[in-house]
Amino acid sequence: MSISSQKTDTLTFESWQALSETKQRYEIVDGEMIVPPGPSVDHQWISRKIDRRLEDFVEAQGLGIVLAAPLDLLVRREPLRVRQPDILYLNGDRTGLRSRRDIRGIQTLDIPPDITVEVLSPTNTRRDIQDKLEDYQGIGVLECWLVSPEAETVEVLSLGPEGISTDAIFSQNDTLVSVVLQGFELPLQEVFE
Repeated sequence: MSISSQKTDTLTFESWQALSETKQRYEIVDGEMIVPPGPSVDHQWISRKIDRRLEDFVEAQGLGIVLAAPLDLLVRREPLRVRQPDILYLNGDRTGLRSRRDIRGIQTLDIPPDITVEVLSPTNTRRDIQDKLEDYQGIGVLECWLVSPEAETVEVLSLGPEGISTDAIFSQNDTLVSVVLQGFELPLQEVFE
């Protein structure tokens, strides 16, 4: 995601909740709304391929739910911080969320996902990525997949109280596996070819 912002007044949790619903992707960092350009076609292709395989696995096993952006994930209320991961997985045993019935009426997700997936853009800076990872770690996300369309790799990171560490880096000829989602396998040729 590219960080370019449209200057707005500093948003509070209450003023943000009063905004009209939008399909536009954005994030809020310390009350400032950051509106990136729309994702590339390649970004959407990769994101959708991962989303579809992840959702199929989670549903077939009855493990929880998988959701895709745009979807607000509340990091903190003051100063307001909201992220929109490309894809997220919520374990049903931990969250109680397993179906549409369980999520109806939820406007803002304030339950930490077990896994977040970020498909990187060429304009992402290391600082942008580090800030997101720290936000995810701070709310209790267990694992993040950083997908590089340019390098055709997926870096699987563990996010825990002891820090952020790389579990593995998978390339186009590898099969992605997850520490958090045991049994899930994704041949990356399906994603990058």
